[in-house]
Formats: sequence, structure tokens, C-alpha cells
Amino acid sequence: MTKNNNDYLTALETKSIYIIREAYYKYHNKLALLWSMGKDSTALLHLVRKAFFGKVPFPVIHIDTSFKFKEIYEFRDQLAKKFNLNLIIAKNNLALSKKMSPEKGRYLCCQALKTQALKLATRRDHLKAFLVAIRRDEHLIRAKERIFSQRDKNFKWNWRNPSLEMWTEYSEASVNKSSHLRVHPLLGRREIDVWRYTKKEKLPVVNLYFSKKGSRYRSIGCKCCCQSIPSLASNINKIIAELNTTKIAERSGRCQDKEKTYMMQKLRSLGYM
Repeated sequence: MTKNNNDYLTALETKSIYIIREAYYKYHNKLALLWSMGKDSTALLHLVRKAFFGKVPFPVIHIDTSFKFKEIYEFRDQLAKKFNLNLIIAKNNLALSKKMSPEKGRYLCCQALKTQALKLATRRDHLKAFLVAIRRDEHLIRAKERIFSQRDKNFKWNWRNPSLEMWTEYSEASVNKSSHLRVHPLLGRREIDVWRYTKKEKLPVVNLYFSKKGSRYRSIGCKCCCQSIPSLASNINKIIAELNTTKIAERSGRCQDKEKTYMMQKLRSLGYM
């Protein structure tokens, strides 16, 4: 890694840690981190640990649909124990008891097993803010997000009328009492930035990202909704090299992005991550 790249990553890290500490200052007893075990949220978990000298001083929430890859569950349990996390596993047990699954439609499934599960955890634990590891370059609808992004009492996001991007001008008084806030410390990073940071910091990664038999996953989530892409990138260096030349979109293997027009926009407007 060149000195310029290293300086660039350090500047991104400093900005993210600043945002994380400000969120904790405002909402420390009502704040949680959403952790999917993907590369982005694991990088965010690492940044939180850096911000607080090796500890995570608030809950870490995994929204468990019960359809995740087994590698994700193994990775979660290993790191939760290693880092002594206050891990909350959020599930919509009622929907699962009624056999909700992607076969009933991915839009309905995501709403029931992800958004509703988060709603239940939010209300049960009286949470008011979440640290979320989305990035603008992942998807067009995520490009409309803000670092501090308000949700109303029904978890809806008014993407047509977002708050000012100048987050340092953000006023807590503007948040409706019944709403919650999404805080996005990685919003301005690119996919390649996250991989370079993962390499620099020697972060653990779910092995689904690495090529096996000529394919790998660029984006991971529920096993039934993710498809691998052709790739020979079997380690982080090869992934970084591949990202410098590929024309394949990061979420090209995610079924939510392809099932219907504007599906991701509809899901996110209703509270999806």
C-alpha cells in the first residue's frame, strides 16, 4: 500500500471514529450497532472498538432471518465471544412460526424477517439510534442517504426530502420524539476502500468473499437471496486487484435488487437497511 493510500484510509478512519463518538455522546444508552457479519459492518465494528479502546459500549444487533449462510453464524459466534460483545439476536418469531420465507415473495420476506424484527428489538430495548454500515456506492437508493438519517415512528424514511448533508449542523431537536436515527459512519467509502482498510487493519472476513472453484460472493446475506459471481479472487490482494477492473456491480448477486423495479427503494423507504 502506498503512503498516499495509507494517509487516505487514515483520514477516513478518523472521520468515522468522530461520527461514532458523537453518536455515542448523544445516544449512548439508546444506541446500538447493526452487524450483518459482512465486510462493511465488521469494519464498522472494528472502528467502534478503536473509538472506545477495544470495547463496544453498547449492544450489537444481528437481525437473524434464520436463512443466513452457516459461515455467517459461525463467524458471528466466534467474534462475539472473542470481543465480549453484548450481542442481541433479533428475530421475528411470529413470522417464522407462520412459515414466512422467500418463497412467499422476497419483498414480504424482507419486510417481515428484517424490518419487523428490527422494529421489535427497537421497541423492546427502547433504542433511539443505530450505527449502520451502508455505503453510497452500493446502490442508487443508498446514494440518497445522509450520515444522520431520520426515521419516523413507523420506520419510514422520507427519501424525497432528506436532511442537510452538513451533519455537523444537525440538530437533535429536529428529531421527532417517536422516531429513531440511522447513523452511517461509512457512507462516503467505496467498496475498494473497505477492502483496503480490511487489509491494512488485518480484519477477519467471512470466507464466502473468497473465490472457490471459480466464483465468490461480493455481497452476503440470506443464502437463498445471494448468488455468487465468476471470480478467481481467492484473497484480499486479488479482490482489490479485481475491483480495479471489474464492471460487475457489487450487489449484482442480491435478489432484492433484481426482483422488481424500485424494490430496494420501496424496502428502504419502509425501514430496510
